[in-house]
Amino acid sequence: MIKNKVVYKKTIPVHIIVFLSPAIIIYTLFMIYPIFDSLLLSFFKFDVNNSPTFVGFQNYATLIMDSRWQDQFLNALRNSSVFFVINMLIQNPIALLLAALLASKIKGGAIYRTLLYTPTTLSLVIVAFVWQLLLNPMWGITKNILSAIGLGTYFKPWLGLENTALIALALISSWQYIGVPVLLYYASLIGIPKDLLDASRVDGASDFKIFWKIKFPLIMPIVGIVSLMTYVFNFNAFDIIYALKGPLAGPNFSTDTMMTFFFRTYFGHEFQQSNPIMGTTIAGTMFLLLMIGVLVYFFWQRRIENYEL
Repeated sequence: MIKNKVVYKKTIPVHIIVFLSPAIIIYTLFMIYPIFDSLLLSFFKFDVNNSPTFVGFQNYATLIMDSRWQDQFLNALRNSSVFFVINMLIQNPIALLLAALLASKIKGGAIYRTLLYTPTTLSLVIVAFVWQLLLNPMWGITKNILSAIGLGTYFKPWLGLENTALIALALISSWQYIGVPVLLYYASLIGIPKDLLDASRVDGASDFKIFWKIKFPLIMPIVGIVSLMTYVFNFNAFDIIYALKGPLAGPNFSTDTMMTFFFRTYFGHEFQQSNPIMGTTIAGTMFLLLMIGVLVYFFWQRRIENYEL
């Protein structure tokens, strides 16, 4: 005897649709639509009569292969990659170390958490102005501080040299935003069950082994999220560079990233005419690079979930 199976369809509650609709509509109008409209524009060219002509990937080929754009593009791509790598290798490990110290219930932990997160709340203009004063070779105090500890010979006008300006900006960015990964790591570390840690100590595990064998594997999802945030935010680095070095990203474009390259190309500058078509092409290239990073993260996250299962 065959029994009829009742199929229940899952429906989204009406109240959820009502509450989410305003946010979805606003986000679509002001974020999703402009992104896809810009991507669409990068596949066209306009003639003298301002008539659009579909050219496919010709603009992207021009950006990558044309000598007028290639050098600027490769320079901006290289600088964006360096900016991201510096933040990834310096900001995140230090943030993890600080979070581990805070999670160990050190004395004055609440004060340290506040101090670490305070730079994140500061205005970017204030941060740029203060660091420009500190690193100024004429009246900055950095040289005096280094001289006081016997390192005065290592002082240089780091923001004014082509080979050090980008590194200095990346370190300033790491200092300003280190509070975000610290709090994320800290929240994940204090969420680890205490019974698990006590059992490992009873078995004779040292604090170092407990961290690397138990705590670190358990917070790997947060490590992945922080890494993805670091990639997205720092590969799009613009504000700190614009505030300290201006749209030309000096000296001699040594701090030029994909975002400053896009800004200067799309909106123009006193030394460069506005070119919205190539600007949207640069934006499309950035969107592709960011999507590759996001897909790598999801692939890595899926492998971790399958491994745990």
